[in-house]
Amino acid sequence: MTLVDFLLGLSFLPTVIRQRLLEIKKSQESQESANPTRESATSDESVQSPNSVDEGYIPSPGGPDSTLNTNSNSSVNGIMPEMERLGNDLPVTVLPVGEVAQSWQTLAQQYNFFQLEVHLKEGVDLAIRDRSGTSDPYVKFRIAGKTAYKSTIIYKNLNPKWDEKFTLPIDDINKPLDIFVLDRDRGFASDDPMGSVRIDLMSLEPECLNEKKLELKEASSVEFLGHILVDFIISPVKRPEDKESIRANTLSKRRKSENPSGSRKVKSQLWNGIVTITLLEGKNLIPMDDNGLSDPYVKFKLGSEKYKSKTEKGTLNPKWMEQFDVRLFEDQTNTLEISVWDKDVGSRDDIMGRSQIDISALNREETHHCDLELEDGAGTLSLLLTITGTSGTESISDLANFKHDPNTDRMLYKKYGILNSLKDLKDVGWLQVKVIKAQGLASADLGGKSDPFCVLELVNSRLQTQTLYKTLNPEWGKVFTFNAKDIHSILEVTVYDEDKHGSPEFLGKVEIPLLRVKNGERKYYALKDKKMRRRAKGAILLEMDFVFNSIKAAVRTVNPREEKYLEQDAKFKVSVLQYNLSRVTRLIGVILDTTKFINSCFQWESKARSTIAFASYLIIVWNFELYMVPVSILLLFGWKYVEVCITEKFTKAVEEDDYVESEDEEEAEKEEKKKRKEGATKSSFKEKLHTIEKVCQTIQNTLDDVACLGERVKNTFNYTVPWLSYLACIALLIIAIILYLIPLRLLLLAWGINKFTKKLRKPHAIPNNELMDFLSRIPSDNQLKHYQELRPENLRPDSPKKKR
Repeated sequence: MTLVDFLLGLSFLPTVIRQRLLEIKKSQESQESANPTRESATSDESVQSPNSVDEGYIPSPGGPDSTLNTNSNSSVNGIMPEMERLGNDLPVTVLPVGEVAQSWQTLAQQYNFFQLEVHLKEGVDLAIRDRSGTSDPYVKFRIAGKTAYKSTIIYKNLNPKWDEKFTLPIDDINKPLDIFVLDRDRGFASDDPMGSVRIDLMSLEPECLNEKKLELKEASSVEFLGHILVDFIISPVKRPEDKESIRANTLSKRRKSENPSGSRKVKSQLWNGIVTITLLEGKNLIPMDDNGLSDPYVKFKLGSEKYKSKTEKGTLNPKWMEQFDVRLFEDQTNTLEISVWDKDVGSRDDIMGRSQIDISALNREETHHCDLELEDGAGTLSLLLTITGTSGTESISDLANFKHDPNTDRMLYKKYGILNSLKDLKDVGWLQVKVIKAQGLASADLGGKSDPFCVLELVNSRLQTQTLYKTLNPEWGKVFTFNAKDIHSILEVTVYDEDKHGSPEFLGKVEIPLLRVKNGERKYYALKDKKMRRRAKGAILLEMDFVFNSIKAAVRTVNPREEKYLEQDAKFKVSVLQYNLSRVTRLIGVILDTTKFINSCFQWESKARSTIAFASYLIIVWNFELYMVPVSILLLFGWKYVEVCITEKFTKAVEEDDYVESEDEEEAEKEEKKKRKEGATKSSFKEKLHTIEKVCQTIQNTLDDVACLGERVKNTFNYTVPWLSYLACIALLIIAIILYLIPLRLLLLAWGINKFTKKLRKPHAIPNNELMDFLSRIPSDNQLKHYQELRPENLRPDSPKKKR
């Protein structure tokens, strides 16, 4: 009697299982009559199961680690060959283990990255997990403990047909691929495991189609769980520029052409680009809660990459201000799926609206502002999208493809010439940045190397280079262009180390005001730390060109600055509060000294000084005209200009040691880290402390605003930014002429009419103060320290071949 006959004799078995056993018995009898020798062959194959990795076993999620019992005397293993006979036999291409190992040994020496193309076809005779006698199966693919892909859910089907194709990046070929089949359960119940299997990637034949029929197994279970049909193609990732040399040359020649210096080879990134998503805000979302509000959050999906925003509670007009970086692969979908959800506690989250963007229709290396209408009038979403970080010589941002064209230069100078000053006032200028290379970067990895990439930010526009692996001297060779809306913007260049399992690690940064750009100058910039106070390791080589229209720039200067969406508020620190207090104290000291000087004239402490002051007062008041006010300020500018010209030659440039952060600030940082480690103890006391910190932060920021205002007025007269000081002189001269020629009564009438009718003429105009907008472009003393350039250290000279 076979095991199937024994089970059929049990009267308490459910009808579904009994029918399944009858099918197994009929199939067994028909195959035995057709091929009597099949049973012995099958038993031999079952003994060989330890070597067939695709038929292996891994524990289900959350289950304890265990191994498959391969005892042939076990009744459980006795039925497995019978179950394997079901379904269609697949033509599987199997290479002898020796040849596969030899192929992998050769490939592992040549390549660092691989890609695994997966075709998930279908499942056959999957396990029943629902009361209805069916299941809702889906498949998860995991590598190194992380979910790399999740299939769609096929509802109420034991023979699901997925027919899904996708590609997984493989950076460690020794890590196995774990495949889990799960049954989707609604509500609070967790999804039920339906079986799993582990694939040793090095058991697959490289660069060939591997068709697999994978039997599902589960820890401590004798249940037949069915199998899934999956195709695999694993192949090394070749850089585009090496394809022709691979076909034409031998292996030794190719290695020489890739790495002529004999140094260790550099990995190339697996993805084709980065989609940077800056989620700004939502407007007029639909209410989902009883109070007429919602708790919205947003989900993004591009291929297998998924991201979720934070939840904004109790609002229909949320402001998220979050940024996500999504990797873009060549063979994945180009549709970015966006969905807005309402967060519910104790029940399933409700969907509020959907939308999607075809990113293939967007220009690369350019930031796009998108206002998306959600389906069925569910509101709008505002976000910024940038496709950047592209790799390969076919990329438009690759410096190898860049050719200087004199016609382009002529068109640019014509576009931003004086004759086009009234066309498109928002298009102020054009900036081109060539990110050539960096030297001497800090090592962030255990091997003493880094995986650096460079990010360029101009207010809300954000572009980045590709990642170069295992190097401290990367040569990116990229060229980027920005549309400059304000010539007083700051170009932020930051170098990061890519981390596979977390956020990038900071390596260094430099801030460059656009007005300091010297066209065509190739220059090394020394990197600084996060606070822009101390020197960081390394320097970056940049070449920039900046063209702008002066009249458009002047008009933009007296209008509000463009808001940087992701700018973080300064956190409260005792050292920062003390520093801001000292800045305000210095400002008040100047005002008090001026007041004392005027009072000394009234007190006749010096008879000569008081006599001159008294005579000057009488002459000025007797002959005073309104136009003399701007003329007096002009005279002050002239006096300061002469002073700057004389003292500039004797002024020492600010060095790094002159503005290193204080020890108090370092101590404050250590205290803050200790507070974070203390965790959830004394929560009520922490809430009170947080309230006090908020008040102190407000005081700190107010002192900073007051100090910055005083420093900006001082720096205006000191010609810290000559362009702005010259603009102020021209404006004062024009104001003086107008006041001299036009009566004050008419000027007041014109001013009043403009103010009263501005809201009628421009309903959406932002109320502003032109003087404060002008002063906001003048850097404070603290900002000047950020922009201060340090001398690069320990630079290796360029070889003659690389010099241009």
